[in-house]
Amino acid sequence: MLARFFQSRRPAPFQPALPAGSRVYAIGDVHGCLAELDQLLAAIDADDAARPPAATTLIFIGDLIDRGPDSAGVINRVIALGDDGRDVRVLAGNHEEMFAGALAGDAKLLRLFSRVGGQETALSYGIDPLAYERADHDELGALLTTHVPARHREFLASLQDSVELGDYLFVHAGVHPGIALDEQRGTDLRWIRSPFLEHDRPLGRMVVHGHTIVREVERRPHRIGIDTGAYATGRLTALGLEGTTSWVLSTIGDG
Repeated sequence: MLARFFQSRRPAPFQPALPAGSRVYAIGDVHGCLAELDQLLAAIDADDAARPPAATTLIFIGDLIDRGPDSAGVINRVIALGDDGRDVRVLAGNHEEMFAGALAGDAKLLRLFSRVGGQETALSYGIDPLAYERADHDELGALLTTHVPARHREFLASLQDSVELGDYLFVHAGVHPGIALDEQRGTDLRWIRSPFLEHDRPLGRMVVHGHTIVREVERRPHRIGIDTGAYATGRLTALGLEGTTSWVLSTIGDG
């Protein structure tokens, strides 16, 4: 009897909600996978049309680029969504940070960019594979400057560190558990792993993130991970949110 009494006094699990009349599709790390992105966008459009009218927002969780075959095409597609009048929010991932730094002439970030999938991104902009292989870092920086259009540079400069809607906070990698949400560092939002992933207590918002690959959407009391490793698995995932409900859309992939 006493055990049941104390159990009844425990606080109910946090049930996050979006404002009434709004709907969100949060899209995981695309990593240059344009074919999968087009499939997922078609599924999102069909799902959105089948539901009652709402103010729909697409949130890209970051890491649009690198590793996959068509980073330039992915950026073009996301820019076009905004040009078509869609409400599109795009977060800066750690790979966008490296790419923007490489374009700005940061030698350290250029070297890192080259080691973590930057070659695929460079080739997607029409850089000759042989020229890429022969280029030193200074020459590669010059090639990127020549081949990446101004519109894409402006797009990279416009990316957000986070988006907060209702009880949800959308970031690329996570948050530092020991720091207030309004005082988070951009580097943590784009790069953090273990301090955030290992945290098991409330954070004030339900954090939706990518950056760390999971086989299936990972739901924890304080976070939802949606990076299903599209470049490796073919599974690109979107988390749908409306009111207090959520659902998942994914391309088929090999998982």
